[in-house]
Amino acid sequence: MSRGLRLGIDLDGVVADFNRGWMSLYNRDFDTALTPDLVTTWDAMIDLTHFEAMSEFWEWAHPHGEDGLFRGLPVYPDALPTLARLARNHEIVIITTKPPGTEAATFSWIGDHAIPTREVHITGRKWTVECDVYLDDGPHNLRALVRERPDRTTCRFVRPWNAPVDGAIDIDSWDTFEALVDQRYC
Repeated sequence: MSRGLRLGIDLDGVVADFNRGWMSLYNRDFDTALTPDLVTTWDAMIDLTHFEAMSEFWEWAHPHGEDGLFRGLPVYPDALPTLARLARNHEIVIITTKPPGTEAATFSWIGDHAIPTREVHITGRKWTVECDVYLDDGPHNLRALVRERPDRTTCRFVRPWNAPVDGAIDIDSWDTFEALVDQRYC
C-alpha cells in the first residue's frame, strides 16, 4: 500500500552541504581559507581553486575515499527534522548523482545520518525515478525534471549557484518545502 506522496530528494546541495565539505578538505590540504559563501556558480570548484578541470577536482577528491568527501559532508540545518516529519506520511526517495567509486561512502553517509528512506537511486538521469514531487538544486537536473516530468512538481532549492527554471517552484527553506508538500497532499 502506498503512503502519501513519493518525494524525490537530492542529497548534495539540498540535504548535504557539499560545498562546506569539499572546502574543508581543500583548506586542510592546500592551506587556504575558502568559505561556502564564495560559491556562486555550479562549477565553483574550478572558479575558486587551482584545478583547471572538473576531472582534476574529482581526481583529488576521490582519494579521500570512505573517510573523506562524501562520507564527511555536514548536513544543512533543518533537513533531518523536516525529512523525519515528512516521512511520517510520505515516501522519501533519495535521488542523487555521484562520481563512480563513491557509492559506499554515500550509503554510509545516509546511514550515519539516519535519513528516513528505504529507496536510494544514484543516477544522472533523475527523471527516470518516478516521484510526485522532486527537490533538487542542480540547474541541469531541474531543467531535465521539468522537461521529462511536466506532470509532476519540481522544486528548485534556491541556492546562489542556481537560477530560476521555468516550470520549477522556488523553495527557499525546508519549512517552505514541507508546507508545499502538505498543501499538495491535503
